[in-house]
Amino acid sequence: MLLIAGLGYGLEPRFREDDNEAGKRVFHRMMTTDYFLLCLGMGLVTYVPRWAPLVALSQRSLPRWLEEWLDLIPAAILSALILPALVTAGEPRQLSLWNNDLLVAGPVFLFALRTRSLGGTVVVGMALYWLAGNVLG
Repeated sequence: MLLIAGLGYGLEPRFREDDNEAGKRVFHRMMTTDYFLLCLGMGLVTYVPRWAPLVALSQRSLPRWLEEWLDLIPAAILSALILPALVTAGEPRQLSLWNNDLLVAGPVFLFALRTRSLGGTVVVGMALYWLAGNVLG
């Protein structure tokens, strides 16, 4: 008989004394095959949706308006990810317009617009965040 203890998390299955070696080998071969198929499936699900449009659109020229629209997607996604963290605080999340994150984001954004320097923006952002944490608490 087979007792399974925490499969999939690096823990080996436990076998009772009456299990034979052939059963153990079949079980381990099955697990290896299952993990291989699982990894293969995850790879396909990850890369096919990225690869298909690349192949389909690489031989075509897109209209200018579509290219301009597609150029806006990264900024829109980044904004959607960052804005909730800037204007909410606490658990459960509540609107908070007076927090260090939002107070620091304004000057850092203006610095980034003016200088167009990624390295400078990171350094200014870290310095202002440290300053806000120490001065404002």
